[in-house]
Amino acid sequence: MKVFNLITLLACLQLVACQSPGSNNSKATTTDTQKTVSSIYERLDVQQFQTKLTAEKKPQLIDVRTPEEYAQGNIKGSVNLNFYDADFDKNLSQLDKTKAVFVYCQSGKRSRKTAEKLQQMGFKEIYELKTGYMGWEH
Repeated sequence: MKVFNLITLLACLQLVACQSPGSNNSKATTTDTQKTVSSIYERLDVQQFQTKLTAEKKPQLIDVRTPEEYAQGNIKGSVNLNFYDADFDKNLSQLDKTKAVFVYCQSGKRSRKTAEKLQQMGFKEIYELKTGYMGWEH
């Protein structure tokens, strides 16, 4: 019986450890030697994403899927920057870091990696569609 309780306890601890705190929203502060840069990174559901996107005057809406995926359907006004392109980081760096960036992919995996990369690059506001385009369509 003690072995069973120990195994159950370890399984529960593993589940808790695998969950990342604040996985939906995070605010990070990076301290430079002369300045402090704060960024907002939020993973939003379709309704939240659409509301924030609509509220922006000239949104930077980035679709990080392949050109083939993009051609099959996309969010109106988006720009396609292929996640797998050799110039992907260079293309991201050409965006305005002081304006909000909205990013999505097919299911949410590439957009999450992109959002984290944008945060590391010093972008101020990043909003990710956590369901990806699949959630947008339905």
